[in-house]
Amino acid sequence: MGDRNEERRRLILNEIERVDDQAPTADDPSRKHAKMSLNPFRFMRGSVQIFYNDLSTGVLTLPSPLTETVKKTGIMGDCHTSNFGFVTEKGSGGGLIIFAPDDFDDACVGHAAWDVCRFLVSLHLSVDLAHGILDSRYSTDAFDDLEGLVAPTEDETRAAAAAFLAAYRATLLTIIDNPLHRRTVLHEFEKHHILWKALKKARKRAIGGKNFETKSKLGKAVIANGAELRFRDKPGRLKRLGKKEEAEVRGNFRKYVGDTIVDVVERIGQGTGSLNVKRYYLLVGPKGASTMAELPLCHLVEVKQQRHAAALHFFPDLDPRNELNPAHLTAAMQRLMQREPDLLLDEAEWKSSHWLIRSRHHASVSLDPEEICLHPKQSGKRLLEYAEACAVALAHAHSRTDHRSTRFETMLATALAEAGDALLETAEAYSRQVISDWTMMRDMTGIDPTHMRKDR
Repeated sequence: MGDRNEERRRLILNEIERVDDQAPTADDPSRKHAKMSLNPFRFMRGSVQIFYNDLSTGVLTLPSPLTETVKKTGIMGDCHTSNFGFVTEKGSGGGLIIFAPDDFDDACVGHAAWDVCRFLVSLHLSVDLAHGILDSRYSTDAFDDLEGLVAPTEDETRAAAAAFLAAYRATLLTIIDNPLHRRTVLHEFEKHHILWKALKKARKRAIGGKNFETKSKLGKAVIANGAELRFRDKPGRLKRLGKKEEAEVRGNFRKYVGDTIVDVVERIGQGTGSLNVKRYYLLVGPKGASTMAELPLCHLVEVKQQRHAAALHFFPDLDPRNELNPAHLTAAMQRLMQREPDLLLDEAEWKSSHWLIRSRHHASVSLDPEEICLHPKQSGKRLLEYAEACAVALAHAHSRTDHRSTRFETMLATALAEAGDALLETAEAYSRQVISDWTMMRDMTGIDPTHMRKDR
């Protein structure tokens, strides 16, 4: 047992160092590794490469019908409960706010079952996080007071996982009966649904909403200083560039945006999985824009250094389309999987790296795992509702890669009928492996998981 634990610890160490160019250490843990050490859910978010390593080596084995008999499709690649949320179709220039997958950084052509399994694993880890918060094993600042909150039971968690799988398969069957159903999106929820308040919040942040200037992605990042619109001073989040670097960014990326680049900053400290990559924010709008009244004419553009999708290091021969450069592949997969792709979604090669160029959604809203899983009375019901919504959104996204037939949907619906129960058991068991892996990383960094500062 000791040898196996040491072998696993070394694998975790090596894989994290391979992707992050830095091993997790107690002497000086990186910001990313400190986040990953806080709880198993955060660890899973920041170590997607370990998931695919385990698939390639047999540590994680999916039921064979799900991968051997099903046509490949566009997948998120890093599918979990926090990579779904409310976004505006067509990006910042759109109008309809929908609930959908909102992260395609690891998207590629692959097995849909990988996304499905990873989401199920994250469901169990979300509940583990909720129980850990109540037990004082982990910390959160999502709630000022934990009094009276309860987390889903083991039976409720399994029921939510089964409901996710059932809703996903039911959506595939609906598409088989009516292929135009691929065009369906989730944009309305009943008043008592877990996502209703989040939808209201997103609508208020959209252009024309009462909180657009204060709560939208754009409004929170930008200020009018009397002479011009500019990015706010946010130490630890937005960093001013030197004159030479700013001129280089402006000069290289001006041709990709329709208006003037009003201001430029480096965005630091964002996310978990891609925390150590370079990214810039461009404030794009009319030349001379200087007042908050002109803010709706502007939008926030992210220019992000793009790495290869995590799965492709271990599965390089899945599909010829995966040979595209990493930024091109991300943009191509996002266009396939979204009903109405972002109007600004492009890629560039600069300084020997590939860069993804995309508009940041004004009305973006998502839920943290603890917000999903902690509630005074209805934690199990809310988890199930959330799982079903994600399942429908994911099935729609998976189905859009091929509009010519329903072969993918037919194959996967059949495979899930045969192997769905086994997949549920596999995902639950693997969630325990992730918790064990997290324990090893926590010991490597020495981070206290009972203290967490939220930084989304």
